Amino acid sequence: MRATPPVVSRLLAAQFPQWADLPLRRVDPDGWDNVTYRLGDSLSVRLPSADCYAAQVEKEHRWLPLLAPRLPFAIPQPVARGVPSADFPMPWSVYRWLDGDVATVDRISDLSVFASDVARFLAALRDVDPVGGPRPGLHSWFRGGPLSTLDGPTRRVVAALDGTIDRTAVSAVWDGAVDATTEGPDTWVHGDVTGSNLLVVDGHLSAVIDFGCCAVGDPACDVAIAWTLFHGESRRAFRAAIGVDDATWERGRGWALWKALIDVPAELDGETEAWRRMGWRVSALGVVAEVLADAPA
Repeated sequence: MRATPPVVSRLLAAQFPQWADLPLRRVDPDGWDNVTYRLGDSLSVRLPSADCYAAQVEKEHRWLPLLAPRLPFAIPQPVARGVPSADFPMPWSVYRWLDGDVATVDRISDLSVFASDVARFLAALRDVDPVGGPRPGLHSWFRGGPLSTLDGPTRRVVAALDGTIDRTAVSAVWDGAVDATTEGPDTWVHGDVTGSNLLVVDGHLSAVIDFGCCAVGDPACDVAIAWTLFHGESRRAFRAAIGVDDATWERGRGWALWKALIDVPAELDGETEAWRRMGWRVSALGVVAEVLADAPA
């Protein structure tokens, strides 16, 4: 069942009647994993968009309150957890509302400063004690898992795009990323660091949202934003501040390449909004070009 306004209103009336009379407004842009409504001035309602995302609800309620005090920018604060019902068959959440606009280049005062702030957030997240944290799996869409998990699907996409992309160059970068192993410890990862999950107030980073893909594992997946949003000086600022080794940086390049490649077919079919919705600076083909342009010789 879809999380329409009447459905959400009934859920609130049945489970949290103290908030049932507050105005309800659909948040735009919305994400893929969840449907979000603003509830009054200070709350939001977040509901999984499909069964496969339902496990993220319990994870966020358990771990976000433990992560928040250790991080330099705001993250979502769970207030209440709804239970499945006849109106909506999955768990759902009420959160504190976080002010801000999703990050786009035109909303950021200084992209290099912004890149350093994002890196500082991720470095702090990696420093949080990971003991007991969720291991990568379907709940995180394998973010935090080894890049090699994506090897087969990526090679199939590369083969299918032969003639559209430089197959030899792309394969060489992918091979290098998969082979770039490190012995670093598993750490907390956000799992989906992209412009649409970063909030901006007055041109500066104010909050990081949507921890549905968080896990404890390889932090390389969080490095992908170096190519999807940053470039030139801002990419250099991000790399200087994030504090990962060369191998992790190269695996991050691989994550960015994978993200772009899987979106190229839709882009070729005329879909032009997906990359903007994700808060990328350029299109999927543009990200592929960015990844190749500064790859190791």
